[in-house]
Amino acid sequence: MASPTIRMLWGIAKSPELGMTDEELHLLVLSHTGKDSIKQLNKRELGMMVSVLADMKDSAKGAKNRKRQTGNPATVNQRKKVYKLAESLGWTKKARINGFCRKMFGVESVDWLNYMQCSDLIEALKSMVERKEKEDGKA
Repeated sequence: MASPTIRMLWGIAKSPELGMTDEELHLLVLSHTGKDSIKQLNKRELGMMVSVLADMKDSAKGAKNRKRQTGNPATVNQRKKVYKLAESLGWTKKARINGFCRKMFGVESVDWLNYMQCSDLIEALKSMVERKEKEDGKA
């Protein structure tokens, strides 16, 4: 982030999410810094106030409450199945299953697989689990 400025402070305070009045901003600055003038703030205090306002803006948008989802939304349930199967093979690290994806599909992560690739991966893992169970039964 660029070094915080008074202009930045006002910009965030007047954003549509917050819509603060001049008085509200001054009261917020006073409560956090003990100074009643924004012009008296040093760089550290300005940075802190920009942070406070940014957090307020994020929570007003609901960004803090939303869980960010990565990967293809169509394969969420399939990926859960992939991770369960990988766990039953003893693959505890995500890097292991991602390496397998790289070898099978040339894709760096399970998150980036499409629906059909996930289906193929699940079938391959099922076969591996089945073989492992047979070998464990023989031993």
